[in-house]
This record gives sequence, C-alpha cells and structure tokens, in this order.
Amino acid sequence: MKKVLILAYDFPPYVSVGGLRPYNWYKYLATYDVYPIVVTRQWSNNLGGYLDYVADSASSETLIETSENGTLIRTPYVANVANRMLLKYGEHKYRNIRRGITAFYEFTQWVWNIGPKSALYFAARDYLRENKVDAIIATGDPFILFRYASDLSREFNTPWIADYRDPWSQNKFNRDHFILRNWSRFFEKKTLQNVSFISTVSEFFSHQIASLVKGKEIKIIPNGYDPQAIEKVSSIEQSSDVLRIGFVGTIYKYHPIHSVIKVLAQFVAHQADAMIVLNLYGINNEEEIKKMLRDELPQLEQHINIVPRMANEALVAELAKNNLFLLFNYYSSIGTKIYDYLALKRVILLCYANDAEANDLKKKYYSLEEFEGLSHHLQEDLIHETHSGHVVQDSEHLLDLLVPLYSEFIQKGFIACDTINETNYSRKFQTNHLASYIHQM
Repeated sequence: MKKVLILAYDFPPYVSVGGLRPYNWYKYLATYDVYPIVVTRQWSNNLGGYLDYVADSASSETLIETSENGTLIRTPYVANVANRMLLKYGEHKYRNIRRGITAFYEFTQWVWNIGPKSALYFAARDYLRENKVDAIIATGDPFILFRYASDLSREFNTPWIADYRDPWSQNKFNRDHFILRNWSRFFEKKTLQNVSFISTVSEFFSHQIASLVKGKEIKIIPNGYDPQAIEKVSSIEQSSDVLRIGFVGTIYKYHPIHSVIKVLAQFVAHQADAMIVLNLYGINNEEEIKKMLRDELPQLEQHINIVPRMANEALVAELAKNNLFLLFNYYSSIGTKIYDYLALKRVILLCYANDAEANDLKKKYYSLEEFEGLSHHLQEDLIHETHSGHVVQDSEHLLDLLVPLYSEFIQKGFIACDTINETNYSRKFQTNHLASYIHQM
C-alpha cells in the first residue's frame, strides 16, 4: 500500500467547504490502496463562525489518531497577538494594529518557519524523520502549505503534489494589490519549481495556473459530494407542508440575492396565503439580509429563514427537507454546493443566465478573467448534462417558474426531479482518480 502525507489546514470538525476535499481523501484513499497521513491543526468550534479560526486549541500537545482510514496528526494552535486582541476586544477595535501584526506573519512566514501555521510543518517533519511516505500533498489555501511541502520534498527526497482549491497569486485580493501580487507571484513560481504535478478543481483554474506556472503537468480532480453523507439522508423526504427553497454558503457581491428576494415578495403578494419559505444556510451576510427585510420587505420576514452554519452531515440532512435549491451563477467557476444539490435530487434554480441587474453586478464585482475556448457557464452545462433543474434567464423568468412549481407542490406535496448521472460527481469517485495518479508516481 502506498503512503501519502497530506498537509491540510482546514479539516473537520472545523466547518469549512475547503476542509471537505482533504477529509474525503482521508475517508476514501485507503479503499484504493493508498494510506493517508493527514497533518492538520486542532479545531474546537467552541465560539462559532470565524472566531474558531483564531482561537487557541484546547490542547497544547500534538494529538495523533489512527483508524482503518488512516492517521490524523492534529497540531496545537496558539493565537498570535493580533488574534488575541480580536478575541478580547472584538473586530472593531485596534484594526490597524491587528492588520500590521497579521501582515508581519503573512510576509515573514515565507522566509522563516514562523507563524500560526508553522506547527504543521514541524509535525510533518517529525513524522517524516521516522516514517517513509511515497508522496506529499499540500492542499491550499493557505498556500504557505505549498512551501512546507516543497521544503519537505527536498529534505526527504519525496515527490509532492500541489492541490489548488482556489487561485493563489491570481485571486482578486492579490491581483488588486501591487505588492501582494508580485510577492505572491514570485513565491508561487519559486515554490512549484520542484512539484511533481499540480491538481485543481476545474479546467478554468488549470488554464489560470498554467498561464503563470510553466511546464508542469496539471490534473483535474473536481470537487463533489460525500456519498456516505448522502446515503445517510436518502430516506428523508422533501417537505410536504410548505414549499421550501434551500440555499447554502457564501453570498458574493455579484450574486443577485436582492433580486431573488424581491421576486419572492412579488410571488407572495399575488399568491393568497402562500406556503413558501426561502431557507438560507450558513450565509455570510445575515445582517444585510435582515436589514433589507426590515427596511424594504417586512411582509416577507416570515418567508425567509436564516440558519447558522453547521457540520456538513447535519447540513445535508437539513438540505434534504427542501423541495428546490437556489444556486447563483458562478460563470467561469462552478463552486461546490451544486454537487450536494445534484446528489440530493432536488430541482435546482440557477439564477441568472442573462438578467440586467445580475449582469451589472457581474461587471462590478466578478473577479475571474475569462479564457477563450473555455466555457463561461459551467453550472449551466452541468445542469443540462444531469437534467437537474432550470437555468433561469432573469427575474421575470424566475417568477414565471415559481407559479407552476408551486402548483405542482400543492397538487402532489412534492416537486419531481429527474437528475441523472450524479454519481460521476461523488468525492469517492474523484478520490479514485487521485489514488491512480499517486500509484503512477
């Protein structure tokens, strides 16, 4: 059996979409004759939300767990001064001081092995001194893990794989800042000089990476859904008393959430005693949505339900109760939530394909460049391929769709869905591809 050491900062129990990718490698690699050793940090989830990212771990010792799936090495986390100030005084005090301290670590970690993430490097190094592995994988971000993997690869003469969940120097934050852009571009090219190959989640990201990092093989390993989590909720039936529309995750500035809510208000205004609810799970702009409802649409408050973040398996169980899923357009990207939507077999409403307000938001806020010859509507392509829902053209089209969907719900007590070929997007299926690449190394 091959052995692979995986550097993954985000990992359960921390509630993070990014943590699901390495977590499913840990769950399924052994099935394909690859034994994973995951080096991550300790997460407690005691505070809820972003504060868990900066809070001290409960233990000051490195914790090691072994199972039939593999080995987990959980390193202690000690909050730096900036994070201690955040925890003590809140996010509105001493912002400039905290930013300065954070910037110090963000820059110097590329020169010395210091900072809050360096514990992963030292734990991995200790393990490799005593144990031989066949490959090292670092999944980013944080992309400092790439530097750790590159250094460990040289020291222990072990090939390494760089797994991009998102862009590095080419993300919007870095691109918009001259110093950060050039700093990150320099280290991105330098760090990947000795990489064996690169993996990423889509063809779009592959082209983006290849435009900067030349001469490296790039494998596409898409995200997907966890088949075990889906199997556990397969007996949960969709709601039959109230038409529930579910949405999960981050609402970006280019997403037309205000338009969708206004369409819902129009529907409720013309549908006497409408039994319909929009469930928003783990969103990032809860206060903005609540303010909109208070100031503009108080009559809609009973039709909007905002649910706090929760662990993935609990979230999937809640999602299964919905009749429809709302999905915003990511254009050149595809995101991750669409895969759970596919697996749960509920009709997807992709908003929007060509809406005037949404197009204005895209021009103002959407940051990904487009490559000639690549699809700029990946979610739309996947929905057509899997027969899993409706590509909503604009706000008027959404209102037109809600009317027959609601009538179907009232008549049947559910919304029929005919999704096909969703198993191609199982994370177990994708992990098989990763395992085959490791065996070929």
